[in-house]
Amino acid sequence: MDRLQFEVPVRIAPAPGLPVEEIYSVEQALDVLHEWPKKRQGKVYEAAFNACFGATVDVVKTEDACRAFMAFCRVSGLLARDMMITAKRSGGEARGLRF
Repeated sequence: MDRLQFEVPVRIAPAPGLPVEEIYSVEQALDVLHEWPKKRQGKVYEAAFNACFGATVDVVKTEDACRAFMAFCRVSGLLARDMMITAKRSGGEARGLRF
């Protein structure tokens, strides 16, 4: 598996009426972030961009970049309604969360 590939793709709905897209990697996440309008960029956008860029140069773990990108998508309204988000429980178990 490519080191920049997400364990689980991030499902986004770019606009009403358009099909859901799956983002499989840091590179695809960066493509989405590059296309985001400048006037709508804020702190969550910057955190996601920095995390994804950091993953490309081995400063940030890929899954941390994925979580930052997912947070950006959730806050900006891009996250698909059927996207399952995993959260770690104390003890290391993962559980599914639906937003």
